[in-house]
Amino acid sequence: MVPVIIILLLSTLPSSSSSSSSSIPNYSTKGKWKLLKSSIGVSAMHMALLPNDRVITFDRTDFGPSNITFPAEKCPPGLDCYAHSVEFYPAKRGVRPLTILSDTWCSSGALLPNGVLIQSGGNNAGERVVRTFSPCDDCDWVETRNGLVSPRWYASNQLLPNGKVIIVGGRRQFTYEFIPKSSTSVEYQLPFLKETIRSDAFPNNLYPFIHLNTDGNLFIFANDRAILLDYVHNKVVRRYPVMPGGVSRNYPSTGSSVLLPMNLSSSSATTPPVAEVFVCGGTVPEAVDKAIVGVFVEGSKTCGRLRLNDANPGWEMTEMPLRRIMGDMLLLPTGDVLIINGAARGAAGWEFAREPVLEPVLYEPGSKMFRKMNPTTIPRMYHSSAHLLSDGRVIVGGSNPNSNYNFSALFPTELSVEAFSPPYLFGPKSRPNITGIRSGINLVYGQKIVVNFRLKGDEKKFKDGKVYVTMMAPSFTTHSFSMNQRLLVVEVAEIRRRFAENYAVVCLTPATPQVAPPGYYQLSVVYDGVPSRSRWVQIGS
Repeated sequence: MVPVIIILLLSTLPSSSSSSSSSIPNYSTKGKWKLLKSSIGVSAMHMALLPNDRVITFDRTDFGPSNITFPAEKCPPGLDCYAHSVEFYPAKRGVRPLTILSDTWCSSGALLPNGVLIQSGGNNAGERVVRTFSPCDDCDWVETRNGLVSPRWYASNQLLPNGKVIIVGGRRQFTYEFIPKSSTSVEYQLPFLKETIRSDAFPNNLYPFIHLNTDGNLFIFANDRAILLDYVHNKVVRRYPVMPGGVSRNYPSTGSSVLLPMNLSSSSATTPPVAEVFVCGGTVPEAVDKAIVGVFVEGSKTCGRLRLNDANPGWEMTEMPLRRIMGDMLLLPTGDVLIINGAARGAAGWEFAREPVLEPVLYEPGSKMFRKMNPTTIPRMYHSSAHLLSDGRVIVGGSNPNSNYNFSALFPTELSVEAFSPPYLFGPKSRPNITGIRSGINLVYGQKIVVNFRLKGDEKKFKDGKVYVTMMAPSFTTHSFSMNQRLLVVEVAEIRRRFAENYAVVCLTPATPQVAPPGYYQLSVVYDGVPSRSRWVQIGS
């Protein structure tokens, strides 16, 4: 049979909206929840996905006894036998206790180019500690006691084009530094963090939202405003307008942020793609003061989009259908944004919030429309987390707005993990299945690759314009911010029909490490708004 060649030029991200036919079950338009495990033993305050599809999660070492212990022969010397970190394998729902010795409370992290999770800071004796975890069957945490120049508590991390990680801020830290640390490492002053602080007790600028721009500079958002930082020369190269509305967006007035999907079609090393940040939720600056005395102020519905490299950038404001603080914003492989977890009133902190928001919201960047999804039954308040899995589901865990493990509080400590399946997993459209990647999983910048996939159904109805390929950088998620999260819609040159129900999509990998920092990505083929199960690939290693 002579193969049919179809030319595809992607200029916009296709819509992923589902059919609204009344014959389709509700979960095909609003998603579905499933409990994965009633207890993993710890509360998932921090969460990361490794390239072996294991989820690493942990809370803090001074929460008191957890609900999971080590075998007697593996109890850490001089400590009790309770674990405060676990490895969870969603496919088999297995849990393995891990050993963390220093306090990880309100710390930060990122995945290194080699797939090793690097995790930094925390409280008390953990504030200068750097921890690493390698993806292998019996690996455990390795801790470096003086891995940081300065204490880092409530800081944010971002992987850089050179493979190092920048750490920005932290409580009473108006600086940034890089890890892994060398013998000559120093910290660099960042006055912007002093400019945006509300008060020492409740700064409203902790866990700043940081995103790597396509020019290699770092976008930093704190409280209600942002800058673009040339971290190499310690110079602010751009100040953006204040986000309108009088709302604070960072801890403890916690909102969330994502870098919207970047379409690499027609981009190159000299013509980078459009970079646009999306910030949602938060509350008024004084909300935490009122929560302390039992007055729980409504959270904000507002969101803003900002194109980082426009000549005269300005915020394009919109509103979510629900008020939300402490929500997690996750990119899906389709390019949509899922907003999940959180509360409608109060602020982030111990017992500072009320009215859990049980309904996720799906946002489509192309149409700029929001859709409410089916609700969970489990409140996910302060100290919750969420992460995209390779099968297209979103794992959700955590929630502990208490000073220790407390199972009788108004919002008790939550040890369960559940999965939210977005509407794209429920048909009636066929789901692509990647059958191979020609060139293997180790990629280089600007390389042509061929992704083979199968799509069941009537070939006469196949529409080439409904196919696109995405690469997702895995995040480290805590306190409503998914650090290092990044979705790239790669340039597609052509699609070849190989044989019955089998196709090959020819596409180009990202051109530069400024657009795609080196490391692991989840690659997906999307057809008509339905993504394949992703395959792990590694670029620039």
